Amino acid sequence: MKKKYSAYERVKLARDAKRPGSDDYISALFSDFFEIHGDRAFSDDKAVICGIAEFRGIPVSVAATCKGRAIDERVERNFGMAQPDGYRKFLRCLSQAVKFNRPLITFIDTPGAYPGKSAEERGQGQAIAECLYQMSAAPIPIITVVIGEGGSGGAIALGVADRIIMLENAVLSVLSPEGFASILWKDSSRAAEASEVMKLTAADLLEYKIADCVIPEPDGGAGETPEYVIAQVGERIKIELNGLIDLPPTILLDNRYRKYRSI
Repeated sequence: MKKKYSAYERVKLARDAKRPGSDDYISALFSDFFEIHGDRAFSDDKAVICGIAEFRGIPVSVAATCKGRAIDERVERNFGMAQPDGYRKFLRCLSQAVKFNRPLITFIDTPGAYPGKSAEERGQGQAIAECLYQMSAAPIPIITVVIGEGGSGGAIALGVADRIIMLENAVLSVLSPEGFASILWKDSSRAAEASEVMKLTAADLLEYKIADCVIPEPDGGAGETPEYVIAQVGERIKIELNGLIDLPPTILLDNRYRKYRSI
């Protein structure tokens, strides 16, 4: 019998360093990936990966938040917490996808956008808002896969999609359980209790019709059988893309509007 996990245990599994990261999914599922760099304004934020590729013969654009794995890579990628430059790089990728009529596939694994002074000075909130605005109106199929943590605006900046796929132990929430507990109860040690209240698990989000599909994971999480889990994600992307790719832009946008208005 499959082990049952509490909400906070799933949060811990979502953060597990053994889980395959966005770069693992990109290298395994896409061919001829060509990464683009920089926001043409300030820097190349390594917390966001963007590029063009082929997915089973279909030209696509790909974007992801990425934490890295070894400590030096995690520092370089700022533990997956993007600066405004990362979101503006993503906007370049999105604009290019629209120009060339390519579907966009995004992967989310971030504790949230970087909250530091430097990010605020360079317009963090505006950059995220522009991502939401442009994704809402993009007349192309958009598929988002939440593979680990999906933290607040840092996640949803890449997540206004026609289909949201979540791994079984991924989470999506307005802020971390620790942050929630600190704000509500002034006690971050109540994070486990907060996790239950927040309804942040994939099962919760499927029930509330925010997520469209949940991909099962083995006991112990995706890190136990990464190749199998990545392959399952690829199969689901194929199914969802086949259902979206031939829709006229007007239908696509109308369905997307209705999806988010219902939430």
